[in-house]
Amino acid sequence: MVSPGTVLNGRYRIDSRIASGGMGDVWKGTDDVLDRTVAIKIMLSALLEEPGFVKRFHAEAKTMAGINHPGVVRIYDFGNDQHLAYLIMELIEGDPLNRTLNKVGRLTPARTMLLIAQAADALQAAHDKGIVHRDVKPGNLLVRPNGTLVLTDFGIARSAAASQLTATGAVMGTASYLAPEQASGVGASAASDVYSLGVVAYQCLTGHRPYDGDTPLEIAMKHVTGTPKAMPNDIPPVVRQIVERAMSKEPGNRWPTAASFANAARQAAGALTHGTGPTLPVQPVSPNPVSASPVSPGPSRPLSPATPVPVRPNGGYQRGSAPVPAAPASLTPVHGVPYGPQAPTPAGSGGRTALTVILVVLGMLAVLACAGYIGYLVRENEKKKGNALGGSAVHSELVTLSARGWLNGADHVSMDPMTEGRRTR
Repeated sequence: MVSPGTVLNGRYRIDSRIASGGMGDVWKGTDDVLDRTVAIKIMLSALLEEPGFVKRFHAEAKTMAGINHPGVVRIYDFGNDQHLAYLIMELIEGDPLNRTLNKVGRLTPARTMLLIAQAADALQAAHDKGIVHRDVKPGNLLVRPNGTLVLTDFGIARSAAASQLTATGAVMGTASYLAPEQASGVGASAASDVYSLGVVAYQCLTGHRPYDGDTPLEIAMKHVTGTPKAMPNDIPPVVRQIVERAMSKEPGNRWPTAASFANAARQAAGALTHGTGPTLPVQPVSPNPVSASPVSPGPSRPLSPATPVPVRPNGGYQRGSAPVPAAPASLTPVHGVPYGPQAPTPAGSGGRTALTVILVVLGMLAVLACAGYIGYLVRENEKKKGNALGGSAVHSELVTLSARGWLNGADHVSMDPMTEGRRTR
């Protein structure tokens, strides 16, 4: 009879009971040799009477001890003593998932997917070693205070699955998560663990198990032929699809591996957590998207002359300036006032501009010179005409008239004689 204070193999002292399961009880104990706290699982005495159990127990315990994954409870030791078979395991500080569900009822889809992804990763680590858990349920999923999950209590006795269907009490929970092939007596496989984990996800999302019944056998048979209750409408469709695929009756229709189940759950959790919408799979984005209709630019903001745009020697903008992409050849260019900084003047254009200015100035000077020469010719022509008509007195009076005298009034000459003189010609 196991009780607190019992010492196994002269080393492991049993302190207090932690939990009970279909294959045995788990106790909190102390390793007196290494002076550390451990979890001690004592297998049921009835299992020891089954032929070949001890041999299988030792072989699978060695295999489990070789699993090195943070989501799988570590196995330190195993053995037989006082007609007891025991496992010495890592003591996980945390609450079983079933205890959390009893408190809150349901978990959010994002939280559920995060936990399921961790549990599926742990299952994949076991499957890679050829180990099938065969007893995945909320009571065997421990959640640490930091939110990480650890898979515990592997079903080492392969024959235990068949005997659980006729047991009572603690076996009830196990029957509620059995895969259809297990309930039919075909046997468990990695796909069976995926199904059981899908049932766990269903319970986290809905707050209840998919099938109920008066006996474990009735519940197990519903897994074979029954249809689970529909999940609430507030669960995102992609999450429902992930869980429904895991709970497919046919093993070939489920997620092919626990790793693929984990990846799908993790993607859904990430989409829900970051608010991007749980749409899976994510469609790839075209590397060169082209807008169907160009956007009309708004009014451009003039650049301050005091802060000229710096230009690199090769004509590009310095780091920090927004790059101006070239328009695709297929698009029709839009003529108008460009928005933002303009392309710098190509090298060598400054010399051509200065030459153009010089030529314009010389042209203007040439025009002025021609105009002056033409005026001179006109005046000479008028002078000759005046001398020929005898109007030299009047013309002389016009020429000698001083603007200065006119303004000062000293040499004021009436305009009447000049007018009259012109009229008499």
